[in-house]
Amino acid sequence: MQEDLGKLVLRVMVAGLIMAHGVHKLLTGISGIEAMLAAHNLPAMLGYGVYLGEIVAPAMVLLGLFARVGALLIAVNMIVAVALAGMDRIAMLNPMGGYALELEAAFLLGAIAIALMGPGRISIAGGRWN
Repeated sequence: MQEDLGKLVLRVMVAGLIMAHGVHKLLTGISGIEAMLAAHNLPAMLGYGVYLGEIVAPAMVLLGLFARVGALLIAVNMIVAVALAGMDRIAMLNPMGGYALELEAAFLLGAIAIALMGPGRISIAGGRWN
C-alpha cells in the first residue's frame, strides 16, 4: 500500500505541475512556442503538440489510465522544451547556485520514473491498462 501511495504522490506532483503549464497555455495561447519553433525553422503547427504533452498526457498520468504512455509523452514534451528553449542553459547554474534547468529535469526524470514503475493500484485503471 505504501508503494502505491508513493506512486500516487509522484503522479500528482509531476502531472499536476505540468498541467498547470498547459492550462496557462490554454488561456493565453501558444504564440511564444510558435515563435520558438519558427526560430528553429520548424512549422508553427507543431506548437499544438504542447497541449498533448501538457494537458492530455498529464490527465492520463493523474488518472492512472494508460499512465505509462502519458508519462512518456510528458518526457518527450520536456526534451522538446529543452531543445527549443533551454539548450543555452543545459550546463549552467542559476544565480542561487541550483541547476538552471532543474524544473525541466525534475519533470523529465519524474515522468521517466512513472513510465518505468507504472501508476500503482490507486488509479482509475487500478494498475491495469498500463
